[in-house]
Amino acid sequence: MRPLIAIPTYNEAENLPRIVPAVLDTESEPDVIIVDDGSPDGTGDIADQLAEADSRVHVIHRPSKAGLGTAYKAAFKWALGNDYDVAVEMDADFSHNPSDIDRLLERSDGSNLVIGSRYVPGGKVVNWAWGRRMLSRYGNRYAAFCLGLPVADATAGYRAYSRKVLEALDLDAITSNGYAFQIEMAYTVWKLGFPVVEVPISFEDRRVGQSKMSRKIVAEGLLWCTRQGLRDLASGLRSRERESTAN
Repeated sequence: MRPLIAIPTYNEAENLPRIVPAVLDTESEPDVIIVDDGSPDGTGDIADQLAEADSRVHVIHRPSKAGLGTAYKAAFKWALGNDYDVAVEMDADFSHNPSDIDRLLERSDGSNLVIGSRYVPGGKVVNWAWGRRMLSRYGNRYAAFCLGLPVADATAGYRAYSRKVLEALDLDAITSNGYAFQIEMAYTVWKLGFPVVEVPISFEDRRVGQSKMSRKIVAEGLLWCTRQGLRDLASGLRSRERESTAN
């Protein structure tokens, strides 16, 4: 298996020099692709230095902050174009423990999506305020309810996509770019008929730097679920009407 770890960055100068070596030291010996959105704190320069020091590190520079979704799509396309077998998403801030990379890859069978989940037995969240914990948990339950999605942690950002899954996706048709991106990707993979496997992880709030989460990002996710759920409901009703007319 040839894995690639995709790490999007914006103002992660403190975290990047520590997270990349930790990822490279895992047993699966992955390559790393850093997608930097023109970070004003010099993160892009640090990424270049890491790439110069190790041939397993690669960098995509983008001129300005363009969102999480487009960063991951750029990384996935790069992975497909460079013959990787699996692409793993993870944050740069150590909220995703690099030691879990091997566990995710162990469950990747070449034709599935593996999610590092906070909300299956054995998973947990550390150092989050009560309000944020409840928002995340019940947001995921709302997504599952609206979409009929059998996934406990559809908003999780620690996940492994097999090459077969990425090749089946029309990445350009994925329109969400913030909180909803992870939900839309999981939903689309599931609707295509691929297995979605959840592996319990311990999610720890970032050690340094500022969270990129905002009310606007959360609202986007909830709105996307509502709209898609209504579209699915309308489509189901139309299908039953056609069947009734045919009979």
